Amino acid sequence: MIRVVIAELRKLRRPSLLLGTIATVGGLSALFTSIVFLMINSESGNSKRGERVGPEELSQALGLVYGFKLVGVFLGIVALCIFASQTAQEYSLGTLRNLLVRQPSRMKILAGKFIAMKLFALVMVVFAGVLSIGISFALAGRAKVDTTLWRSSAAMHILFESTLNIFIATLCFGAFGMILGLLLRSPISAIAVGVLWNLILENILAALINSTAKWLPGINFSNIGEGGNPLLSYKHSLAVSGAYLLVSGALAAIFFKRRDVAN
Repeated sequence: MIRVVIAELRKLRRPSLLLGTIATVGGLSALFTSIVFLMINSESGNSKRGERVGPEELSQALGLVYGFKLVGVFLGIVALCIFASQTAQEYSLGTLRNLLVRQPSRMKILAGKFIAMKLFALVMVVFAGVLSIGISFALAGRAKVDTTLWRSSAAMHILFESTLNIFIATLCFGAFGMILGLLLRSPISAIAVGVLWNLILENILAALINSTAKWLPGINFSNIGEGGNPLLSYKHSLAVSGAYLLVSGALAAIFFKRRDVAN
């Protein structure tokens, strides 16, 4: 299985994928973190849902990761696209048969691919966090935000906790994309269904029927990255997300193991 991991990492470090991911993640991190600080006095707000966060709030320990947490859900969507495409293209390009010649155990191939993409997701999250925090420090003076508390032990604890939560949420989105790739066996279809469901359909459904929000997978994935909120607890989102991924993952693994592979 280690060879499968190494082989998958070699695919993931292709310049077209690696540089494209870095550019996307870097652009999103810079955009959302800059909005928080550059629009700090804007009447239209400088946070999600038009909320206004002032210098007093950003001067607290939580201000260190405020921009990083805003970009968390978009890291999940990026991971969904990467996991889905890297899984489904084995079918569309016809390379799965060659992999099975070298490694007959399909479950080892599946596990190795997931481990490699998990490492890729970790690098992506850490890169986004470092860039977002660097931009936060660079723009804090202009926004008249005091960064004294950002260097405290409380801020370091929040940073570690936020990074862990965003990484878990990113993995949930990625695993969801990988499952779609296994079931649909087409990169375009898997990405389209995943993005459409998580960014559009879930929000429409939750707006029309409020009681469904706490049971929708994408909303619970995102809530893990935020560390929970008063309306939806962190533990609830972990349990619901785990249930969705366990059941759908088991189904996808069964299909992957028993389906015939075309030449």
